[in-house]
Amino acid sequence: MKLAITGGTGFVGSRLIALATEAGDEVAALTRRPRKDGEKLTWIDGSLEDRDALQRLVREADAIIHVAGVISASGAAGFEKGNVAGTLALLAAATSSGVRRFVHVSSLAAREPALSLYGASKAKSEELVRRSGLDWAIVRPPAVYGPGDRETLELFKAARIGLVPLPPAGRLSMIHVDDLGRLLLALAAPHAPSKLVLEPDDGRPGGYTHKEFARMLAEAQGRRAFSFAVPGGLLRLGARADRLLRRDRAKLTPDRAAYFCHPDWVSNPAAHPDPTLWQPQVPTAEGLAATADWYCRQGWL
Repeated sequence: MKLAITGGTGFVGSRLIALATEAGDEVAALTRRPRKDGEKLTWIDGSLEDRDALQRLVREADAIIHVAGVISASGAAGFEKGNVAGTLALLAAATSSGVRRFVHVSSLAAREPALSLYGASKAKSEELVRRSGLDWAIVRPPAVYGPGDRETLELFKAARIGLVPLPPAGRLSMIHVDDLGRLLLALAAPHAPSKLVLEPDDGRPGGYTHKEFARMLAEAQGRRAFSFAVPGGLLRLGARADRLLRRDRAKLTPDRAAYFCHPDWVSNPAAHPDPTLWQPQVPTAEGLAATADWYCRQGWL
């Protein structure tokens, strides 16, 4: 296949590109700064705001995989620009270029649009994709982990020193970045099913409690850790403090605090991919251990 990919410089997108090119697919990927092309990989300079760049990106593509998105912003306008307007612009490029297959990476947060600005923007982007008239598929990943992820890295560091702060009691599902990439590629194939919303995971029914997740992070590093739940009010207070101190560089925003405090981020079994299309291949305990090892080899841990 010839694939057009956004978000290719990020955690999920970079692994997706590697999997695609390893499988023999040709990839055109969007980048905000010049990069050297690779074997079967062509970088397109530009952004989702650049109409000409998007036209070059999707030209002659068999499918588009839209990974790019904004997960943290200072307000609603930032999420709207990155997740809604960006998706609309890419859909317009696909339509004008005659590209029919469109795989959209959303989030479980789209199930709860009233909970966070991020979730609301992802829900809006999904609605645009549904109404596009294209052969679309929407994927709502749960917590994604794997080598190269800087979000989960902070929790690995906490588990390594033996003390893991957690959100209030709840459950979550997980998926290895390579398993997610393989699903996206399967959905981009010419005869893949379309017009469906999928919530994949690692195959663990009911997901994991936050405490189970913390214990697995420690065990992946041969450690034991004490975990404790941070009350929602304190988490939201910490988010406001982080915003005051670090402004646009804040890691814990009020919006993310609202997301973290929700008790159910477990993938819906009714929305799991058909096993004839895709099945997870990476057991989470093994995947976490391999991720910890990668962090250590890179000097991140």
